[in-house]
Amino acid sequence: MDVVLAEDHSLLRDGLTRVLEAHDFKVVEAVDNGPALTAALLAHRPDVAVVDIRLPPTFKDEGLRAAIEARRHIPALPILVLSQYVEQLYARELLGDRRGGVGYLLKDRVSNVGEFIEALRRVAAGGTAMDPEVVARLLGKQQNRLDALTPRELEVLGLMAEGRTNAAIAASLFVTEKAVGKHSANVFRKLGLGQSEDDNRRVLAVLAYLEGN
Repeated sequence: MDVVLAEDHSLLRDGLTRVLEAHDFKVVEAVDNGPALTAALLAHRPDVAVVDIRLPPTFKDEGLRAAIEARRHIPALPILVLSQYVEQLYARELLGDRRGGVGYLLKDRVSNVGEFIEALRRVAAGGTAMDPEVVARLLGKQQNRLDALTPRELEVLGLMAEGRTNAAIAASLFVTEKAVGKHSANVFRKLGLGQSEDDNRRVLAVLAYLEGN
């Protein structure tokens, strides 16, 4: 599986490259700035991109802007953001695209290599992988829209937004999948969203709706 990696810290870039290659990924190019990232994505059209947000030359949002620009030329390009920061504006734009896999993980909370690799594979396959803190920031801005949800429905929504399947949610909450399905239906009904059998599209729709309306 081909990967383009964008990280300006050389030690972390080299470390991530070694971890990825040890798990059967092929890092076709590793770059340290925004313009080089755009060029690499368009040249290689990888299976997935791992992108830091703040890259040279200005260390603001070059990484994410480069990835979003590349998606305009490569629709549904899977992107996993790996950053120290929660950039809500660009998270909304990335999630609102609703095409291809997407993930947003915080560096200081990624402590398990296995979980990182599993999240990357999920994104590459078209799924989602969201850090709970990122989810909390996005949902927190629209707390008034969540007042109609019960505590259990809020738990289910948060886990869905992380990219978990109904089976995984059921296991986490120690309930049946049927119960999760019922709570999910209530969440969508109360938020005015249509139901979908596509878990990834459903999660993206919820996050985009909560953040963008």
